[in-house]
Amino acid sequence: MKQILTIEKVLNNNVVIAHHDTFKEVVLIGKGIGFDRKKGDDISFDKADKTFLLKDEKEKEQYVNLLPHIEENLITFIQELLLYIEEQMDKDLNEHIHVALTDHLAFAISRAKKDMQFSNPFLYEIEALYPKEYQVAKGVVKKVEERMELVFPEGEIGFIALHIHSAVTDKSLRDINRYNLLITKLVGIIEDNLSIQLEKDDVDYHRLIQHLHRAIDRAHKGNPIEKESKLEELLKKEYPVCYNLAWKLIKVMQNQLNKPVDEAEVLYLTIHLQRLINKS
Repeated sequence: MKQILTIEKVLNNNVVIAHHDTFKEVVLIGKGIGFDRKKGDDISFDKADKTFLLKDEKEKEQYVNLLPHIEENLITFIQELLLYIEEQMDKDLNEHIHVALTDHLAFAISRAKKDMQFSNPFLYEIEALYPKEYQVAKGVVKKVEERMELVFPEGEIGFIALHIHSAVTDKSLRDINRYNLLITKLVGIIEDNLSIQLEKDDVDYHRLIQHLHRAIDRAHKGNPIEKESKLEELLKKEYPVCYNLAWKLIKVMQNQLNKPVDEAEVLYLTIHLQRLINKS
């Protein structure tokens, strides 16, 4: 069944403000959605129109304030990119990505035109944690570079991947960055305690990063994992250095997250750490 809305204001060819029975005032974003329309016109909203709906008061206000600073053809292009992301991820995107990614890409394009370079210290971690988002972000960067005839620094892939992850998981970028900083801190503690330099493109490094991420996620959601008492005794005896370091990492996680971390995580961390030692 089609939802019929009434246009309150046409902001440009691709963005209109309309009245919605449930959400009151909403922002509709879609290619050509505002073309040849005026206040009081009826407009239908359904998925077939490939139209995005901004209903959150704060997101709506930020997006409307952002529009005058961005060329209209760029807004159309970003709309295409968001549809590409949604298709590739095969998930609905949280509406906050419209503000966040529009703002980020407009600024990134402006930076690239001025040849301002920067690095992303979390690039390897982001690729290890969110491989699908990373590949989709690569596709986004390629499309931007071809359309805008410019070159993005590699670090942009990581930043865009974070925006995509945030939009498909409903996590805020603040939380995601907080977890990434914690993982970087834990990796630093591991390197210091074991006196090793971890190879960031190594498969065991990727496994460790993903395990730390899942452990943080489980702590955040309060999901315990099954405890193996016999395995614990064995690991404690065979690998005391890694076992004690695993406990240290758990304590750091608990302090940073301000949440209890399941003790059974120690076992799996010990195995990951021992694997790294064996390699080095």
